[in-house]
Amino acid sequence: MGFTTPKMKETIRKHTGKRVSKDAADTLGELLETFAGDISEEALAIAKENDRKTVRAEDIREALE
Repeated sequence: MGFTTPKMKETIRKHTGKRVSKDAADTLGELLETFAGDISEEALAIAKENDRKTVRAEDIREALE
C-alpha cells in the first residue's frame, strides 16, 4: 500500500509540528494498512449483501459505523 515512511512523517509533523522518528512513522503506516484492510473487507461484505461487485464510497462509510 502507499503508506511510505516519508509520507507518514509528513502527516504526523503536519498535525503536531513535532519531529518524528522513523519507527513512529513506520508504526503509523503499519497500523493504517491494517485498519484499511479491515475496513475494506467489511465494505466488500456490505457490497455483496447489496448484490453488487463494486465497493462504493457509501460501503466504506457504512463499514466505519
